[in-house]
Amino acid sequence: MKMILAIVQADDAPKIMQALIEAGHRVTRIATEGGWLRRENVTLLLGAEDEKVNDVLGVLQRTGRRRTSYISVPREMPGALNAQVIDVEIGGATVFVLNVERFEHF
Repeated sequence: MKMILAIVQADDAPKIMQALIEAGHRVTRIATEGGWLRRENVTLLLGAEDEKVNDVLGVLQRTGRRRTSYISVPREMPGALNAQVIDVEIGGATVFVLNVERFEHF
């Protein structure tokens, strides 16, 4: 058995969760926040039998949408403070697949 932790954009979470549930997977949602961009994201927790891991990863890959976002980064210049706008890629999913030593369901 595996524990899958998937970190996704909050905007994408409902669609991803719906796709996982429709594919027969149980999923738990935890609201989290990214460290670098300070944007709301969601960590999804799933328990899956070893043979179902690739199915879960396929759903995450198909439904986690990547896109470009623009952020303002402060930049100091002599005598003035202004900001530079840069583009960053957000979305998709960051996924960790962990071995589960023991699983109990009460």
